[in-house]
Amino acid sequence: ARSRTVGELLAPTSPFDKKCGRENWTVAFAPDGSYFAWSQGHRIVKLVPWSQCLNNFLLHGTKNAANSISTRLPRQNSDSGQKNKPCEHIIDCGDIVWSLAFGSSVPEKQSRCVNIEWHRFKFGQDQLLLATGLNNGRIKIWDVYTGKLLLNLMDHTEVVRDLTFAPDGSLILVSASRDKTLRVWDLKDDGNMMKVLRGHQNWVYGCAFSPDSSVLCSVGASKAVFLWDMDKYSMIRKLEGHHNDVVACEFSPDGALLATASYDTRVCVWDPHIGVILTEFGHLFPPPTPIFAGGANDRWVRSVSFSHDGLHIASLADDKMVRFWRIDEDYPVQVAPLNNGLCCTFSTDGSVLAAGQDGSVYFWATPRQVSSLQHLCRMAIRRVMPTSQVKNLPIPSKVVEFLCYQI
Repeated sequence: ARSRTVGELLAPTSPFDKKCGRENWTVAFAPDGSYFAWSQGHRIVKLVPWSQCLNNFLLHGTKNAANSISTRLPRQNSDSGQKNKPCEHIIDCGDIVWSLAFGSSVPEKQSRCVNIEWHRFKFGQDQLLLATGLNNGRIKIWDVYTGKLLLNLMDHTEVVRDLTFAPDGSLILVSASRDKTLRVWDLKDDGNMMKVLRGHQNWVYGCAFSPDSSVLCSVGASKAVFLWDMDKYSMIRKLEGHHNDVVACEFSPDGALLATASYDTRVCVWDPHIGVILTEFGHLFPPPTPIFAGGANDRWVRSVSFSHDGLHIASLADDKMVRFWRIDEDYPVQVAPLNNGLCCTFSTDGSVLAAGQDGSVYFWATPRQVSSLQHLCRMAIRRVMPTSQVKNLPIPSKVVEFLCYQI
């Protein structure tokens, strides 16, 4: 089945604009669904209120030039005092933007820093931040409501390829870089760098927190997939199974599964608690042998995203297709065309998939399916129990296999 197009945000074009430098490497939705952000290329990040963006699609059709939205969306008025009123912002980051991440604050979540007596920034309950990872190794932190620069984090020596905030509201930020390291930052401590995670021998392409913020996955060149304990800042295990660079990763909403995308033409779905591959989604048929999967082909998988229902995964590959998969089926349930796609992510409510390409963004309706009561129970259990504990439950073996996503 072909996925239904919801809308598109097209980057403004000028006679002097070249394709090079216009790559949209990253798109992101705010945790509360209030904002959508994407990199337009040439240092520019666009922030738009998501609800008004959707209304604009409904009113004016799917096609929409990004620069024309500004005529319909209210801009921030510094004198209004309405900090939380959604407003559009255009941010010039000063260098090519490779990564974006939204972070929201929970005031009662204590900072891990030693000196908590004085801070430059006090983050309230309504705080919403946008982190941007740049080509020069810097990470800039912006106030989403005002569009103002808050922090400029400088420690990486190469491109900051990915960013991820801990989902627990602690404002712990992890950055992945081509300098072969991951760095952990505490934004509640004015952006203090807490730890450097070393272990990758080559570029680090991506990182993702588990839903409970206890585990971090990092992926990179040379087939690397690492899991880290974020309480002890130590490596838990290395997952082995890919045959080429691994470029993207994401945990399922219950934390029981981990999806990784690789240039070996596959998306692998793992049980991260025991380090085994449960299923594979292939993008080249017949699948290439390991020696050929390790080279160049026209099926490199660029991005992967888990839907909030825990049943669907989206992947984006070099064969000019976006695919929607069910975790229990071997073939895509929906597809959509996209040339030169580089990144994709589901909206906060899971109803829309956003994919970036050459400064523009395209949106598709995601497969709709009512989750079974069994699956909802499985997700509830797996949010609090790792695989090892599930296998020790005094229940029938078939139920254990279902809870462990093995059937």
